[in-house]
Parts: sequence; C-alpha cells; structure tokens
Amino acid sequence: MWKSRKIWDFSAYVLIAGILGARLYYCLLNPVYYCQNPLEILDFREGGLSIHGGLIAGISALVFLAGKYNLGVLKILDAFACGTSVAQSIGRWGNFFNSEAFGAPTNLPWKLYIPPVNRPADYINFPYFHPTFLYESILDVGIFLILLWIMKKFARKAPGVTVFTYLILYSAVRIIVESLRLDSALNISGIPIAQIVSVIFIFSGVLGLAIIIKKHFKKNKNTLKI
Repeated sequence: MWKSRKIWDFSAYVLIAGILGARLYYCLLNPVYYCQNPLEILDFREGGLSIHGGLIAGISALVFLAGKYNLGVLKILDAFACGTSVAQSIGRWGNFFNSEAFGAPTNLPWKLYIPPVNRPADYINFPYFHPTFLYESILDVGIFLILLWIMKKFARKAPGVTVFTYLILYSAVRIIVESLRLDSALNISGIPIAQIVSVIFIFSGVLGLAIIIKKHFKKNKNTLKI
C-alpha cells in the first residue's frame, strides 16, 4: 500500500519534469529566437511544447524516483506508459482550439478549416488542411488499447514490455503524422527532427524488447503464452 501512495506522491514531480522538459526541448530547437528573447522561455502561454522533450524528462524523472524508492523501474514505466497515451490523445485537442499542428492542404471530407492568421505564408490561399491533431489523437487511443491488453498479459511476468512497446508504437505514429505536418520545429537535411528522434525511440524500444525476450520469454516460455 505504501508503494501506491508513494507513486501518487511523486506523480506531480514527474508531471512538472515533463512540462519543463517539453518546453526546454522546444526552445533548444529554436536557439536563435530564444537566445535573443531569453525571458520568453518562461512564457508557457505562447505555446511551444515538444512531446519528445516531455517524454525524455518524464522518463528520466520516473527512473530516478522509482530507483530511489525501490519501486521497480520497469513496472512504474509500464504503468505510466498507458496513462501517457491517454493524456496525449486528450492533449492533442489543444492543437485544434489553437488552430495549430495541422497538415498539408486537403479537400477530404474531414478537412479542417484554418483561419488565415494561422496559415503559413506559403499556404495563405488554402482554407482547408489535414487535421493531423485528430489523426494522432485517434491513434493514441488505439495505442492505449493495445498497451492495456499488453499490460494484462505481461505486466507481472515481463515488466518493460508495455513501455518499450509504447515507444515503438507512438514513434511510428509520429513519423507518419509528421510527414503530413507543415510546422516542423527543425529540419536536418530536409528530415524533421521529430522523425529523427522517433527513429531513435523505435530503436530503443526494439532493443529493450529484445533484452526482455532474451531474459524472460526464453526462460519462462511455458508461462508466457498468449
């Protein structure tokens, strides 16, 4: 019981770390502007948060706190992975209300109208765009359902499967959605930084699953049947 209370106690710290990490990561991707306007780094009202920065900081905080209180790092990460996917699905609707994070112009039936003031200069004459926020929101719900099933199957038998699967699935979704978006914070050789980081996350997830498979699945193959 005390472990459950401790998780609730440090959840606030993880949330704060995630928000700060998301903001600082975004600012690092726009160094020229924020070096010239350093006080605006603290202006969260103007937006500018990156999910990758939030994940890196949040996971780091979870690893540190779970290790400090001997709570089982992988088990804690598994639990938070499910909640994170739901939070992302809900959070993406903020993009809708702010008319941001939309995709390329389209005339599909589910097209999204973007006011002229929010359109990129090169697309000022295009009224409708891909609602990429909606694509990601729906896919995040799908990720949650998959993770929930995985949690029921492997949470106790092989901790870590859920969080590493999350890294793979969300990163794959982000790569697809990012290919439609027009607002990449930074491109490297024409490739959005979000896609590059997502590839790194996928590699990390695959590596983590491979280690777990080697350590648990082969050793306990008779108890880990699906």
